[in-house]
Amino acid sequence: MTNSTLTAGNWQGNLKMGLAPRELEATLWAAADLTVKQIGRAMSISPATAEKRLENARFKLGVKTMRGLVLEAFKRQIISPLVIALCAILVGQSATSDNPMSRVRRPGERKIETRVAVRRIEVALTA
Repeated sequence: MTNSTLTAGNWQGNLKMGLAPRELEATLWAAADLTVKQIGRAMSISPATAEKRLENARFKLGVKTMRGLVLEAFKRQIISPLVIALCAILVGQSATSDNPMSRVRRPGERKIETRVAVRRIEVALTA
């Protein structure tokens, strides 16, 4: 049985979506913010070979830069961060929870509500 995903660092890639396995692995390491030299070390290949893998992946996805490669692969859902699944579970749990203490609040949300209430009072007093 073959595995349809590849994991490198905190990124997961889907095989059979246009990139060869080694090109996908190099793309995943690029998404993890490694340099070409570090990618070569992580993949146990020379930096020139790592650059060639990235160049082939860029050509296949039609982009010119390493940043463009990562963005295009992410947009096409070829790669995805492993953290998203954990965050989705936590946010979903807090949104469906009835406990008001577990509700996620944005910083400054309370200040905005207070300011609006104070302004309404000021308007009422001046009118």
